Amino acid sequence: MVITEPLLSPITIKIFQTVSYIWACVIICLIISSIAIAITYFTDKYQKTSTLRRNYPVIARFRYLFEHMGVFLRQYFFSDDRGELPFNRAERSWIYRASKDIDSTTPFGSSLDIHKPGTALFVNSAFPTLDEEGIKTSAITIGPLCKHPYTTNAIINISAMSYGALSTPAVRALSAGSKLGGMWLNTGEGGLSKYHLEGGGNLIFQIGTAKFGVRNKDGGFDEDKLKEIAAHPQVKMFEIKLSQGAKPGKGGILPGIKVTEEIAQIRGIEVGKNAISPNRHPEINKVEDLLNMIEYVRNITEKPVGFKIALSSFDFFEQLCHSINERGEKSAPDYIVIDGGGGGTGAAPSSLIDSVGLPIKEVLPIAINIIKKHRLRERIKIVASGKLITPSEIAWALCTGADFINSARGFMFSLGCIQALQCNRDTCPTGITTHNKKLQRGLNPELKSVRVAAYARNIEKELSIIAHACGVKEPRELKRSHARIVTTAGTSVSMEELYHKHTHLD
Repeated sequence: MVITEPLLSPITIKIFQTVSYIWACVIICLIISSIAIAITYFTDKYQKTSTLRRNYPVIARFRYLFEHMGVFLRQYFFSDDRGELPFNRAERSWIYRASKDIDSTTPFGSSLDIHKPGTALFVNSAFPTLDEEGIKTSAITIGPLCKHPYTTNAIINISAMSYGALSTPAVRALSAGSKLGGMWLNTGEGGLSKYHLEGGGNLIFQIGTAKFGVRNKDGGFDEDKLKEIAAHPQVKMFEIKLSQGAKPGKGGILPGIKVTEEIAQIRGIEVGKNAISPNRHPEINKVEDLLNMIEYVRNITEKPVGFKIALSSFDFFEQLCHSINERGEKSAPDYIVIDGGGGGTGAAPSSLIDSVGLPIKEVLPIAINIIKKHRLRERIKIVASGKLITPSEIAWALCTGADFINSARGFMFSLGCIQALQCNRDTCPTGITTHNKKLQRGLNPELKSVRVAAYARNIEKELSIIAHACGVKEPRELKRSHARIVTTAGTSVSMEELYHKHTHLD
């Protein structure tokens, strides 16, 4: 018998089989792709909702892809360090470094355009305070006429962000971080959750227009629930929310996709349905009504009560101060949170975010001047809110006359927010504003709480550096004479002169 050698070796046969398999896969993919393209072509060609897709089937879809990707391409590749909105890369990078406690110094020179009108420049002293004085912040007492006043030396605090708008791990991180940083955490209008309490920090309970957490079945106050909230020793103050800078004149919106069973129970609403707050408190129709509600809540809780407003009407502020003086200073709010237009939120109409409300740099000095004119400055403490996230912006607010600063997005950045603009879609990639468990998994509350506290600590550290450069011992000693504002002429004018001249203090 004659034994013949195989025509092809086993290795050659294996290669041939692999190549054949690859080609078969390629052909199948081409066939499937061709079918998909054909279906898309005819779908686009004969649909009637999009002109572009009807005129340019398939190809027009790339426009939407590029439009979506453009947000990320601009953020990471094309925008300069100072040109992005709402917060630029330079601001975000400083917060990331401060939160991680790593070097935040800058080499070679500033990239900030100091000639831009409105820029605040601080007046350094010929004899600055020696750094051996250390970091100091004096204590302030809010609500000294209350049975349970609140005293704190914190300058920057965590602004109102509701559980529901924020995820469970985000609230847990902020709660623990507020304790580590010695600052308060505002619950937002979504009620008080166990996650707010578990960190052990001081809390401000916000009463929104829907009165979530303290409402009765008709939407009004439930006194027993108010007393129950006030009984928590961690709850130091109450805040009546009139409006916020991102959406003045419109209530809060929590999409139904975020209303879980737990959130529904805390708020007193139905699972899976949109949680919509009225655009104002139905009981408050005038200044007198506001003062009555403040007095009502304060009598029940025996704790300081203030209100939050996106201020634009200075007539309102004049009327408020006039009514307080008529009724007696005991009737005054213990504090007022003044928010600026263009503020942050998870979801709001673009028309409100873009075009309604005045910026904080315009309203804060005028509001403080009005309170001074009516001799109520010592009685009412002022909290500034509205995109104040860096030491220089906060130093500006202190120079203007604010007692405290609230920040929401600054602390969101300290949690790892990348400004992906997904807050309203339950798809936040950093787990901060989503209830998707897979996305929440990436947010470690134990680690992030340390970064929350580090951000606040480094804010106060650099505030002290600015204060020392200006010749004072601590940030709360900064006055309007310590800052100058760049004008359209390119030169600067003293903040003291500018704000006195244009806000009719006399």
